[in-house]
Amino acid sequence: MAQTEGLTMLGNAKTKDNLGAKAMAGCPTAGGGVVVEVREKKGPLRAAIPTMPFPLAVICLFLNTFIPGLGTFISAFTVLCGARSELISERGVCCVFWLNVAAALIQIVTAVIMVGWIMSIFWGMDMVILASCKDQSTPQDV
Repeated sequence: MAQTEGLTMLGNAKTKDNLGAKAMAGCPTAGGGVVVEVREKKGPLRAAIPTMPFPLAVICLFLNTFIPGLGTFISAFTVLCGARSELISERGVCCVFWLNVAAALIQIVTAVIMVGWIMSIFWGMDMVILASCKDQSTPQDV
């Protein structure tokens, strides 16, 4: 028990030292800090989801809901038609196309055990979210 308390004390001292270093560097402390930036780390398949027009993203979600992988497969072809993706600058259009085709095949094959069906619905929801974010960032003509 005493050994555990010693480790806790050491851990607290270490934490206090780190907070002191952050405060000296100009970073906010843990008590009242403000988060400046939060960035989601995505895997290659997730980063390859294309940003499509909103109506097409809704159609892909609908297709993914009832026929797992079909909406994802169609979205792969939108990459060839000019839809943007976070991964295109790093890997190129062809690689992003094949990553989307691979995601569709994974969804189709694993739909038998329900994993692919659930993944397919989440994929469609991500397409709609990306499309809605894109629509909000572009200026609208009045």
